[in-house]
Amino acid sequence: MFTEYNNLPSNSRVWVYQADREFSIEEVEYICAKAILFIDNWTRHGDDLKGSFTIKYNQFLVLGVDEGFNNVSGCSIDSSVHFVQELEKELRIDLMNKMNVSFKDGDNINVVKLADFQQLAKDKKITSKTIVFNNMIDTKADFETNWEVTADKSWHKRFLV
Repeated sequence: MFTEYNNLPSNSRVWVYQADREFSIEEVEYICAKAILFIDNWTRHGDDLKGSFTIKYNQFLVLGVDEGFNNVSGCSIDSSVHFVQELEKELRIDLMNKMNVSFKDGDNINVVKLADFQQLAKDKKITSKTIVFNNMIDTKADFETNWEVTADKSWHKRFLV
């Protein structure tokens, strides 16, 4: 059961999928239509799930579910992963690579391999004040307050020199 993202409570569970490139306007429209359709049919053992999504910076797809309405199960999480994998195939985009790291350079969002991020940190091109995206958050509240943070406030800090 689809609801507007703003209507999800702050303790809703979220998953952040980072694209390896920016979505085009047409792709955003396509993703939105497909996401609404998926969420409207998203269930847990036959029970509806109350969910939503948002797209940030035309590069991050965030799926959310109100676990106060119904908890997700392994099967329902699997179905959301299959949905994202379908988007990957249809749009020829990588949304699932957890070895990619994203950070801001001015207004630009850079997505690099983890090893490249480590080297940039070693070369001091990434500093404690570099804005990074902590895609490991798991609630809407964390997404809104701890997703886009300076590197010293994220798991990324382990790579800083």
